[in-house]
Amino acid sequence: MKEYPSADIRNLALVGHAGAGKTMLAEAILAAGGVINRLGSIENGSTVSDFQAAEHERQVSIGASLMHTDWTGKKLNIIDTPGYLDFLAEAKAALRVADCAALVINVAEGVEVGTTQVAEWADQNGLANFVVLNGVDKEHVDFDSAVAGARELLGTGVTPLTVPVNAGPGFNQVLDVLTKEVVTYETDGMGKCTAAAADGDLSDQAEELHAALIEAVASADDALMEKFFEEGTLSEEDLKAGLEAALLSGELIPAFATSATTNVGVSRLMDFTAKYGIAPTARGPVPAINDKDDSETEVAIDGPEPVLLIFKTISDRHVGNLSFFKIYSGTMAAGNDLKNTTQKSSERIGQIFVLNGKESESAEKLHAGDLGALVKLKQTHTCDTLCSAKAGVVLPPIDFPKPNIHEALTSKAKGDEDKIAQGLSALHEEDPTFVYRVDGELHQTVISGMGELHLRVVCGKLKERYNVEVELYEPKVPYRETIKGRGEAKYRHKKQSGGAGQFAEVWMRVEPKERDSGLEFTDSLVGMNVDRVFVPSVEKGVKAVSTEGVVAGYRVVDLKVDFYDGKMHPVDSKDVAFQIAGRGAFREAVQGAKPCLLEPIYNVEVKIPDDFTGAVTGDLNSRRGRMQGMDAAGGFQVVKAHIPQKELYRYSTTLRSLTEGRGIHTEEFSHYEEMPGDLQKKVIDAAQKEKEEE
Repeated sequence: MKEYPSADIRNLALVGHAGAGKTMLAEAILAAGGVINRLGSIENGSTVSDFQAAEHERQVSIGASLMHTDWTGKKLNIIDTPGYLDFLAEAKAALRVADCAALVINVAEGVEVGTTQVAEWADQNGLANFVVLNGVDKEHVDFDSAVAGARELLGTGVTPLTVPVNAGPGFNQVLDVLTKEVVTYETDGMGKCTAAAADGDLSDQAEELHAALIEAVASADDALMEKFFEEGTLSEEDLKAGLEAALLSGELIPAFATSATTNVGVSRLMDFTAKYGIAPTARGPVPAINDKDDSETEVAIDGPEPVLLIFKTISDRHVGNLSFFKIYSGTMAAGNDLKNTTQKSSERIGQIFVLNGKESESAEKLHAGDLGALVKLKQTHTCDTLCSAKAGVVLPPIDFPKPNIHEALTSKAKGDEDKIAQGLSALHEEDPTFVYRVDGELHQTVISGMGELHLRVVCGKLKERYNVEVELYEPKVPYRETIKGRGEAKYRHKKQSGGAGQFAEVWMRVEPKERDSGLEFTDSLVGMNVDRVFVPSVEKGVKAVSTEGVVAGYRVVDLKVDFYDGKMHPVDSKDVAFQIAGRGAFREAVQGAKPCLLEPIYNVEVKIPDDFTGAVTGDLNSRRGRMQGMDAAGGFQVVKAHIPQKELYRYSTTLRSLTEGRGIHTEEFSHYEEMPGDLQKKVIDAAQKEKEEE
């Protein structure tokens, strides 16, 4: 295939809320570029981007897809990302390797919560932003309101570069602000068009918008601004240089009117991206760590040595793992021997592929800034760095969002535990936002993800790939036991059964300590009543009980234990006897010291449109939430609260129901605190009942 130098590459991530039209926009780009000869359909599962079985079944994008086309001699790498909140983290990985972000907004819906999230991530990565106002062919659309909403989110730099001439059903014309042309499209989906100079009122509108564009470009550069004031306009050469500076600074965020389903307006987005979009060469070096001494360094795109970041991994039953990469410096060629500096291993590079969805084409060589895929890497996973031994750097990993929904998992059939463990490990490597842990304390396997659908998809992959079926249930909460008062106990263990006997007597005090201080064991023995050789035995018994619990089967924390006296027998006293006596004394002392249960409390942040604030805060209050504040964020509210873990089960599902799918939340463990008495009793009663049934 054709080789493209770094300056001729454009990496564009299509991001935005679910339903904005990203997948069909990618389809329209491929049709206009001649990659496909007709538009596919989400409904019948024929789009290039959505090729997974789960995507066809649910008709939503689940994973990011990589595509490319040639446009006016430039290689446009397109990353289509999911907008459904369960899979929005795929967009974060895409934005890490893109150079431009196309924020796709459904004109009828305006800016939605998913849009605000990806805009924040794009800003964190220093990307040039485009706004694609899609669905202009629908009834009752208000393009100007959509532009105003985008400006509220992104700032006054949002500047239309194409505006609809005939918005609504039958939409087939845009006014190009750069060229001052009216562009008329055929509506067969292939994106063919003709252009003519604007006249009449459209000419006046074009002149006005063009002047605003020139001013926005000039404002990013003092020299250009001075020239603009002197001459009243900018040359084509000045405009090109100014556009790059304005895009990188965020002074200019071009907006485009499109209908992806009819492929109207899309080619002008492609024109702008190819001619003025940010090439990898326009961006500065990226930070890295020297793998030999952990010192800070940088990787520049014009560096001679190959440096790659794996930003996505998918498992294919036919070819194995497919690793998506971006080259940050050097040239990548088949047959290269590279070092995985993250895993401290090495990889031999076989075939290199460029992708259009599930279709792949072999490439002999790719240059810095380009995107591609590798197969059959032995020990390389998402976020790993591959580079030459001479380069010796580690790129920072992608900071994926933390999971916010948790389920316990059990196998439907005995004997599948090993296959489940293998499957969970592989799925985590493929998708870092899916995590799992085996909880030895509560004897459960807990899986976590970004939403209920996310976990259902994971379970579907377990069945499809590993032939195991699982059931999900509410995870047990890791409560803690502690005391509110002082307690004391004297416990004697005596056993005589014909042979060697057992004897030990332990006198013990317990008292509360500050929260999160753990368990402290001390001894204040004096005299010779108990040989100090038995102190470790008593401590061992105490720690055993502290692990298994006293009142409800949960770990005992935040107290001080003092073994202050006791009795022993010269013959019958031994290690096991003092362990047993230590256990018994600790139990009785705790039970006499006003025991109570602690529950884990989480910091929760909920981002919602203003209209849903009342419903969401009311729901949080019903979950025993304590409000910690509320901040406004451009038409949205960020509600902060402390909420017990028990009350957060499947909260993400409830939140989406309350907000019509427009609310997102994050949760993070904060601290433990005492449970209300009535709830403590329920937990203790349930634990005792479970113990009796065993």
